[in-house]
Amino acid sequence: MTYFLHELMAKRIEMLKNVIPSISQVAIPVKPDNAFFRTALRGLQAPTQSLNVTLQQIAMPGPNDFADAFATMAKNDVDAFVILEDAVFVSNARAIADLAVKQRLPSAGFSEYAEAGALIGYGIDFIDMYRRAGVFVDKILKGVKPADIPIEQATKFVTMINMRTAKALSLSVPSSLIVRADEVIE
Repeated sequence: MTYFLHELMAKRIEMLKNVIPSISQVAIPVKPDNAFFRTALRGLQAPTQSLNVTLQQIAMPGPNDFADAFATMAKNDVDAFVILEDAVFVSNARAIADLAVKQRLPSAGFSEYAEAGALIGYGIDFIDMYRRAGVFVDKILKGVKPADIPIEQATKFVTMINMRTAKALSLSVPSSLIVRADEVIE
């Protein structure tokens, strides 16, 4: 199974732009030693241009760098922050979301990121993906060669809106976004 991260990231930026149409500078945390981030950022160039958004890469190799990264975002007049799925970022979602709110920076990321305190969470329903993985295992155990199993793209997505964070940032979330959400955190 696969999913296209740059498309998810573009959708997160679009959702932030729905809440705050004036957004023009969006920070994306990167891990300088991870080529995956460069690939994801290249895939974001066209969608962000169509939204009139400029991306700023902010180095965040690990938890010890989070505070400095947010200080850099403040100096660079960043309007919003969008985070990628990465083991370090996922395991530190609460700390990152807390820093974003403290800096009064609207942020979006994977769905659990909204649970941790970010404004918007949008991402793959990984539980659904894991269930589909069971289908692949079943086929392999029944003798199908893995190379003969077609790759599937994720089809189930989760949208979360954190209204507590919206209130803390003095933001009004459009009702069109709220009604599309799978979960609204009050």
